[in-house]
Amino acid sequence: MTIKWKVNAASFVRSAFLIIFVYATSISLTFYNKWMSKKYRFPLTVSTVHFVVVFLLSALGRRLLELYYKEHRIVLGWGMYFRKVFPTAVSASLDIGLSNWSIMLSTISLYTMAKSSTILFILLFSILFGLEKINCSLVIVVLLIATGLFLFTYESKQFNMVGFIMAILASVMAGVRWTTAQLVMQKKSIGLTNPLDAIFHIQPIMALTMVVLAFSMEGTAVASSDLLFRAPSYDVAISSLFIVLIGAVLAFLLTLSEFLLVCNTSSLTLSIAGIFKEVCTLTIATELGGDKWTVTNFIGLVICMTGISVHVVGNALKESTSKPENSNDGEKLAMKSLLQDDNSDSDDVLFESVAKPRRFQHGD
Repeated sequence: MTIKWKVNAASFVRSAFLIIFVYATSISLTFYNKWMSKKYRFPLTVSTVHFVVVFLLSALGRRLLELYYKEHRIVLGWGMYFRKVFPTAVSASLDIGLSNWSIMLSTISLYTMAKSSTILFILLFSILFGLEKINCSLVIVVLLIATGLFLFTYESKQFNMVGFIMAILASVMAGVRWTTAQLVMQKKSIGLTNPLDAIFHIQPIMALTMVVLAFSMEGTAVASSDLLFRAPSYDVAISSLFIVLIGAVLAFLLTLSEFLLVCNTSSLTLSIAGIFKEVCTLTIATELGGDKWTVTNFIGLVICMTGISVHVVGNALKESTSKPENSNDGEKLAMKSLLQDDNSDSDDVLFESVAKPRRFQHGD
């Protein structure tokens, strides 16, 4: 009994630490991006730099795993790469780029609530792709979240229409991103169950997609900025680069922290933690960031969070009854986690799975 209690206590402490890790990286990234956007008003260019840095860090992580396991990591062939990875990568790039653009124009509260609509589009595209079926609980979830979002933005004192539209468009792209990602994750033969492998493959297309948009929409402004290429001194230019790189490192840490939490607990834990994380973010934005709410906005928040909670509980009940006890936990969580609520920040986790790292395998 004593040994079992010690094991449970250790598991609880580990889970609590990982949840705090997720909260710290996620909330820090949100507020850091908001602070940075006030000075560096190039959200697409910043996103491009983030993608490149995260790719390099994932490549470094893969190399360390290769040295540890003494085997090569999986590398997809070009045919499978473009067929399977391209749709997810493009939609992920647009999701993150639009999110960063939105947070530059909106308050953190408005951005957070607008991004919570991601679950609506995940459900919509899941139904279109045949991953989910319309039922009473889904209708209730959609109505609760949509109503809550409407009330939260209704007569808001700090409402920005352009920022709100950008966040909603980002949520639409997130819906495409996560449903196509699930279609990839359902096939074990692809071998992208480890987050480092997935990030390594998906980031190049994300960077190429974003660099085209950044060059066409922000190229002139970036080239003429006195914070970057026309900086009056090397110190200013290096300082700017350092500030952008901090955000990229936070994005990478957030990806790993969410993955570790799923590995050690479950995707349900991540979803529940995500609800409380959004509440914490909104509370901090109100108390320290100067965001202002009306009573109607607060009621909208409660209704929206209720809808998300109903969705999480519904998935938990479905998961406990639809699979036999001896089913493969890794496959189950990998597939279910992609349809759980995803309210993470602009550079949130790309793939989640509890499966062990794939050993050296090559796709065609």
